[in-house]
Amino acid sequence: MVQKTSNQAFSPFEYPPGVQLIAGVDEVGRGPLVGDVVTAAVILDPNNPIEGLTDSKKLSEKKRLALFPEIKEKALAWSVGRCSPSEIDELNILQATMVAMQRAIKGLAIEPEYCLIDGNKVPELAMPAQSVVKGDLRVAEISAASILAKVVRDQEMLELDKLHPEFGFANHKGYPTKAHLAAIEKHGVISQHRRSFKPVQRVLAL
Repeated sequence: MVQKTSNQAFSPFEYPPGVQLIAGVDEVGRGPLVGDVVTAAVILDPNNPIEGLTDSKKLSEKKRLALFPEIKEKALAWSVGRCSPSEIDELNILQATMVAMQRAIKGLAIEPEYCLIDGNKVPELAMPAQSVVKGDLRVAEISAASILAKVVRDQEMLELDKLHPEFGFANHKGYPTKAHLAAIEKHGVISQHRRSFKPVQRVLAL
């Protein structure tokens, strides 16, 4: 059985017995109106623990940015997957998230024996997997994946903000805040907006 290291304060979680190569998988960006949905898959090294892993949303930006290179350096394998706004519009956000998770897992340099997926849905995979509700708080591998995905997507929103400062992406990261909705109504939509999402549809219909 894979054991959690003692320096990580997670709720009790029973790891699958007899499995060594476990990938944790998480997503960021299901709720925003703009940009990719980003996923990450991480296989941690039990002999090279990482201090301070938890749900990325509970960490400060400074802490996430500090953990980001450490996870990439110490993990046995890591990978990022994504689905574009056009794919989200075609598939719907749930199915696009599942595809993005599949891409992250396929991108791992080492094939995992087992996958632990944050949430309550599991994509179709070549290996056994299970969902873990609040997994980013309970499973180190999922916590690491959540941090990678969060940092990658946030950085992409900062880059998009440079191209379109009128939308304020650096502040709200594409989520449907009052400021974002007001900017859409004033400036219209850009190619990175998800046209199947209702707030965007409303503007396009005007």
